[in-house]
Amino acid sequence: MSLQADTNPVSFSLQDYQAVVLDLDGVITRSQDLHARAWKRAFDEFLHARWQQKQEQAGEHGDGARFGPFRIDPEYFRHVDGKPRYDGVRDFLKSRGIELPEGSSDDDPDRETVRGLGNRKNRYFQQQLEEKGAKSYGSTVALIEHLKQAGIRTAIISASKNARKVLAAAGVADLFDARVDGLDAQEQGLSGKPAPDVFLAAAGQLGVEPERAVVVEDAQSGVEAGRRGNFGLVIAVNRGDQAAELARFADVVVDDLAEVEVETNPAGEGKTTDDLPSALDRFNDVAARLEHRQPAVFLDYDGTLTPIVERPEDAKISAEMRQTVEDLGRLGTVAIVSGRDRRDVQELAGVADIYYAGSHGFDIAGPGGEQMELQQGTDYLPALDRAEQALRDRLAAIEGAQVERKKFAIAVHFRRVADNRQEDVEQTVDAVLEENRELRKTGGKKIFELRPDIDWDKGTALLRILAELDLDNAEVTPFYVGDDVTDEDAFRALRQRGIGIRVGEEAGATEASYQLADPEEVRCFLERLGEWLDRRQQ
Repeated sequence: MSLQADTNPVSFSLQDYQAVVLDLDGVITRSQDLHARAWKRAFDEFLHARWQQKQEQAGEHGDGARFGPFRIDPEYFRHVDGKPRYDGVRDFLKSRGIELPEGSSDDDPDRETVRGLGNRKNRYFQQQLEEKGAKSYGSTVALIEHLKQAGIRTAIISASKNARKVLAAAGVADLFDARVDGLDAQEQGLSGKPAPDVFLAAAGQLGVEPERAVVVEDAQSGVEAGRRGNFGLVIAVNRGDQAAELARFADVVVDDLAEVEVETNPAGEGKTTDDLPSALDRFNDVAARLEHRQPAVFLDYDGTLTPIVERPEDAKISAEMRQTVEDLGRLGTVAIVSGRDRRDVQELAGVADIYYAGSHGFDIAGPGGEQMELQQGTDYLPALDRAEQALRDRLAAIEGAQVERKKFAIAVHFRRVADNRQEDVEQTVDAVLEENRELRKTGGKKIFELRPDIDWDKGTALLRILAELDLDNAEVTPFYVGDDVTDEDAFRALRQRGIGIRVGEEAGATEASYQLADPEEVRCFLERLGEWLDRRQQ
């Protein structure tokens, strides 16, 4: 199966594959940009000097030709990316109709030979690596850790002879069970991409057949190599607006490995709350996932920090819970993410110096007074105003029905409505929704909610907060603790990169990793997490 230029999420079952082989630059580390800049500097210097030489030979006025610099898009991706250094030089020069002597691997970087030019690029790359270092993609690291926990072996491949330095600089050298880099390829006489040699060598080190292994690549030459090697699944990561080219050989093209889902359960068997271990009983496992990392803790409010109550305005947390959350906030990033208005939940919780995300993340405020509001949501305020008035008018006759207006949503509570009238409440909500098609209906525990009909939920809110606070990286493990169906979006968003904890004993399908019985167990877990972090900092 090969997709077209569109990018799509992908899932694969651990029953079908035993290993995953990943490229380094552009898949695991953000060093691809360092390589591209080094190539551009080396090629531009060479091309400009060549152009000047031709101008001088042509006389005082030159020949009128313009200097054509090296273009990262498309020339880097088409001719250089993912290939051994000297192969990249040869392929680019060939595309420009330029011939140079091969030279030797110890040629001076300023010598105009294939290998001299490759050595010049390497000099500039080494300079950038020393000055800027290398960073990893948090979503990739999270995926690798998830694979390792599931018993799937992983290998790193790279055409670069600097791969070991890059892995060390990014702090991910110990993640892999096998490695085949440019130095190994030279020693073993392996051909570079698009030949599949390095991938096959990595699979061999892992002891798996290619058909039972997955290749993850970002370079056109790399996905072609994966296909030539008959690997069971080839996933392309589109880092450079080249989805159509990647899709020629890849089974699936994604924008980021956060889109890759690993199915650990047998086909047809979804995970339920019955499958979840207690986050308190398995606290040591949770702590192990925080080794060398900082937590970012996101908490639902109703049903998580406070028990569900008859009237939403009565949901105030205990003094003990408030103190526990405040103490944790002094040790790391803590945020309350609620469907309530941000000011409402901020007043009810009363916890100082943490982040608050109200209206499912449409409205966010930080401990320093900074605020972030999703501008797109304001376009829907007139529709919400109309729907609110209609609901108040039509539900007034139904005893126990309560309309709660939030800035970016309307909640209709029916917990206190008689069983024989609850269907009437939903029919009224559906009728108002039909009149205001800019909105959509969602549900929760004894609640219907009308929101702007845009792609926004607690999961997207959580990812936005992580990005806004510069927490979307391999040094952070995000937690989300919640009790409602709306919290499943957040659990899903963290499935490959963090820890989801479901609160409550209600049975059902879930995307969470652990569970806690009630708000008191939540408080005990947060207190234990704070104590563990405090000891680690001492």
